[in-house]
Amino acid sequence: MRAATDMTSRRRSVAGLAPVLSALFFLSFLSSACAPVGPNYVRPQLPTPVMYRFADLVQAESLADAPWWAIFTDPTLQALVRESIANNLDLQAAVARVEQARAEAGIAKSFLYPTVDGSAVYTAQQNITKTDDDVQHGGTYGFRLAWEIDLFGRLRREKEAAFARLLASEQGRRGVLVTLVGDVTSTYFLLRQLDWQLAIAQQTLVVNDRTVLYFQNRVDGGVSNRLELDRIRANRERTAETIPDLERQIAVAENALSLLLGRVPGRIERETVDDRGFPTSVSPVLPSLPPSIPPGIPATLLGRRPDIMQAEELLIAANADVGAAKALFFPAISLTGIAGGISGDVANLLGGAGGVWSITPSVLQPVYNAGRLKRNLELQRARMGEALAEYQKSALNAYREVSDALIGISKLADVRVHEETGVAALQDASELARARYQTGLASYLEILTADEQLFDQQLLLAQTRGAEFRARSELYRALGGGWQP
Repeated sequence: MRAATDMTSRRRSVAGLAPVLSALFFLSFLSSACAPVGPNYVRPQLPTPVMYRFADLVQAESLADAPWWAIFTDPTLQALVRESIANNLDLQAAVARVEQARAEAGIAKSFLYPTVDGSAVYTAQQNITKTDDDVQHGGTYGFRLAWEIDLFGRLRREKEAAFARLLASEQGRRGVLVTLVGDVTSTYFLLRQLDWQLAIAQQTLVVNDRTVLYFQNRVDGGVSNRLELDRIRANRERTAETIPDLERQIAVAENALSLLLGRVPGRIERETVDDRGFPTSVSPVLPSLPPSIPPGIPATLLGRRPDIMQAEELLIAANADVGAAKALFFPAISLTGIAGGISGDVANLLGGAGGVWSITPSVLQPVYNAGRLKRNLELQRARMGEALAEYQKSALNAYREVSDALIGISKLADVRVHEETGVAALQDASELARARYQTGLASYLEILTADEQLFDQQLLLAQTRGAEFRARSELYRALGGGWQP
């Protein structure tokens, strides 16, 4: 008879819960069906050039559509790029920031769902009287529920903002990757340029040493004078002083590249250098330049450059924060409840002598808080204004960087052509000056002047060639090229 009574009691408890469960499902449906307060995001209009400045025509294809290993075909450079992707510490920190943002987005999403906690309470009580000193045992066990009904969309807006920040952190990681590989390629091309300049200086110094020895013998034999010898020695020292400065620049560039690779400072292995890291010949250190550089359509930068996409995701997050701030002006509806069992002593704690449940809906409406909610809304709107300005600035800066790289490539090519012509002319002038000196038609000062000018022009040509490669690397980075394999 007692078992039948307990079963009937439990059925009545479940039947009593049915209206409550129905109300919960209705409120859940209502909160998901109601649109959250606040503005929905709409991409702002940005001034977009029809074509890039200093570009001859607009092409659908872009240099950035090709993978980096198809643009920069140097095997040594490709190995360095892959090593930097694997070991760079800035990139590892960016990956960790993505994981942080992913966890924060999961936390924001969790507030949309009920919180259920298990609880158990045991009590022992003794009432000491003249007639009764028995110890009474009791306990309750069950589950506690807490749930904020997101009727006005505050929690959904907070989830939207957190998810946008997650996407922004991912674009930030891509931005670090673009910057990393751009820095590796630029520093590598700088190293090859310095190698070339050092080789030029070393070969020129060998010629200068031979000339000094030759004229020293002439002075000793009484054929020449000290004026020529002094000028030749000064020219030799002028050449020699460039070598330690170039070696210093090479070491600094190698240390910078080592940091990008996640290494301790040290020598960077590359072709045409000996065991000490010095070039072995003056053969062309830099490979051939890519034949064509189509920049593509300017509008595609908005969907390719990671810094622009990161700025837009942060703008989306700021827009959602405005909606969450508006929702704070509306009532907060929440439910709390408990369901479980109660017993009169420890022996039947698990079996339970009865059941208990309760549910408590509550509404909290802000009435007075000294303008805190209003100021919070103003704060979020101001942050959105800042995010909008940063988004617009990132787009304009992208167009500027592409334009700078294009004009650099175009004008550096013109400079290189003139410098190559100048080098060829000065080489011819040096040979003619020597021929005139051998026939007694000119003094050695003509040879000296021609050699000085040739040396300077060769160094400038190497510098321009290196700048051309760095400009192509910068253009690929500015276009948001696909760096990662």
